Formats: sequence, C-alpha cells, structure tokens
Amino acid sequence: MSGEPAVKAPAATVKCVVWDLDETLWEGVLAEGTAGGLRPGVLETLRSLDRRGVLHSVASKNEPARARDRLEQLGVAEYFLCPQISWEPKSALVAAVAEQLNLGLDSLVFIDDSAFERAEVADVHPQVRCLDSTAAAELADLPGFDPPVTAEAAGRRRLYREAEVRRDYEESFQGPRAEFLRTLGLRLTVAEATPDDLLRAAELTERTHQLNTTGLVFDAAELAALIPRPDQTLLVITLEDRFGGYGTVGVVLLGTDETQWRIRLFLMSCRVMGRNVGGAVLALLAREADARGLDLTADFLANDVNRPMYMVYRLAGFEEIGREGEVQRLRLRSGAGRANPDYVELHALI
Repeated sequence: MSGEPAVKAPAATVKCVVWDLDETLWEGVLAEGTAGGLRPGVLETLRSLDRRGVLHSVASKNEPARARDRLEQLGVAEYFLCPQISWEPKSALVAAVAEQLNLGLDSLVFIDDSAFERAEVADVHPQVRCLDSTAAAELADLPGFDPPVTAEAAGRRRLYREAEVRRDYEESFQGPRAEFLRTLGLRLTVAEATPDDLLRAAELTERTHQLNTTGLVFDAAELAALIPRPDQTLLVITLEDRFGGYGTVGVVLLGTDETQWRIRLFLMSCRVMGRNVGGAVLALLAREADARGLDLTADFLANDVNRPMYMVYRLAGFEEIGREGEVQRLRLRSGAGRANPDYVELHALI
C-alpha cells in the first residue's frame, strides 16, 4: 500500500531506573550507622521521572527491613516498585526487578556508586545501562529518559501497584486458569483512535517489542496523518478488571481495501500477558470482517523476541499465504473460530 512508513529502529527508551541505596540514593552507609538524607538532586530526579512514566526500583545489598524503614523515613518508599534488597549479587537483584516488572533488561538503567558493582552487572547483563551515582541529579536530562508524557504515563506507577495486587491474587488462586480469568471481570474495549489517543499509541509503538507483530514505529504526527485516510484504520485497545484499569494496552493498524482488512501492526503491552486479549481482539476483527464480506489478513515480521505474537495468530487460525521480503503474509482460515472468550466482556466501537 502506498504511503506506508518503513520499519524504524525503536528508540532506546528507559522504562525503569534501578537504584543502589548507600552513597547513591542516600548519603552514608546504613549498616555503618552513617546513613543520612537523600543525595543532592535525587528527590527531584525521582519526581521528574515518575511524572514521565519512568519507574523506579532498588537493587541494594542491605538488611531488607532496615532499608525499607529508611526509605519510609525519607518519604520516598512509594516511588520504588518491587525493591530487591538482599546480599545476593547485584546482577541477580537487577534481573529480579526486570522479571517482576515484566520488563526487558535493555529497558533498565542501574545506578550505583561502586565501580565494582556496576562492572558486575554490566558483565552479566550487557543490555543494562550502568551509571555512576554522580549522574543521579542529571538523569532526567540524559538521552532515553524523555518518553512522551501522557496521562497514562503519569499514572504508570499506580498501574504497576494494581498489577502487584493482581499478581498476589493470581498466585493465591486455586483452580483452573479459565476460572481465574473469569473471576477478574475483564472488560475489553476496541475503538477507533481519537486525537487524544495518539501520544499513548505512539509511545506503545516505541516501547513495545515483544508483543509486536511488525515493529512499525510511529510518532503522534504520523498516526494523526493516518486517521483521515480511507485506506487506514487505527484502533486502540483498553482493558479493565475488578482491580482497576490497565489503561491503553494495544494498537491495531488496519490497511483496508475492497477485498480485505490487512493487519499491518498489532501490538500489546506486556502487562496483559496471559489474559488472552490478543485472541479476543482477533476474534472481534474476524467477525467484523465477515460482516463486511472481507478477508482478514495480517503481516508478521519476526525478530528475536516477538514469537508469542506469531503464536497468537496461529492459535486464532491464521496461516501463511506468502512473503513480501522478510514479511510473512498470513490469512485467517474460513473455518477458524470467531467466538469471544466467555471470560471477556467485549465492547466494540468500530
């Protein structure tokens, strides 16, 4: 289709800063009884990055209860998600942060006053950007720390707190997976994008790599230019459950003509992994395409991490019909199921 942008390399956007504590977040050493106040510029950095949607966590060799108490005393405990405080190697603590927040290691920055600790993390996790504690006051001005500031970004920490509650509930749930999902009261909305959606949609194209079918990256202006085009339809996906809203969790870009809907881009935030949102969205698109007498086709461009999205397509009934260079062309089989999962309440505004 004409006028389609090329695949662009995603921006190296920082999603989480992992902080050491002694002589990095605060002055002095807790175990030696010399811990003082926050180091200069740290509080401003925490607040500034938090407003932009950049998360904070901790990787510290300390006694956990004392360190958490100190964070409370300094009035900053609320900023830190999934803090990892133990005597394990810092590389293990950083990996635990990435796992618990469901983030790629390449989206983390580790900040520590110790050259030894930075070297240990860099050796085990070369994807992680390691910085000296002297950079703490200037973090907000460094490249990669300036994602689009959206309403959702400003509430990202709250979304992750709600996710912690969900995770605890999931781990304590006894019973089949489908029954667990049914208890969540999932409410999925698929709607045509409005101008208010564009910053978040652009952010998702820049930040989402694993659950992304083609890797197309757009800025808000490029997405705005697509909305009035009759051969393009931009959809946004939002999700809620009994614990609160997940926010905007997905984007679909459809190329349309008289014979088909062609999914040029389908991506979802990792925060909805395990909810079968992808299958529900594809079932909806299949029913809508059927109602218009159109084929539903899709592009898929494989990379090192996005195979889960290929499996979403295959489980939904898509099969390969050819290739355009490295891009696989898929089409939904006529006999494939179109039913929506019974544990998802679906709202379609397309």
